[in-house]
Amino acid sequence: MGVGQTIKHKTQAFKGRIAERVGRTTRNRRLQRQGRTDRVSGNLKQAGSKAKHTFRR
Repeated sequence: MGVGQTIKHKTQAFKGRIAERVGRTTRNRRLQRQGRTDRVSGNLKQAGSKAKHTFRR
């Protein structure tokens, strides 16, 4: 797993977390849903990269 990919996935998860909280605070369901999607997607990409790295060893 490259450092650039790691940063990219963590950034996506972080941005999703922020968007989700802003959506929750402003009661904007669309923003909240979009943030949740970004967060989950970033976390899944991180997990996939970690699993791929583990099996390469």
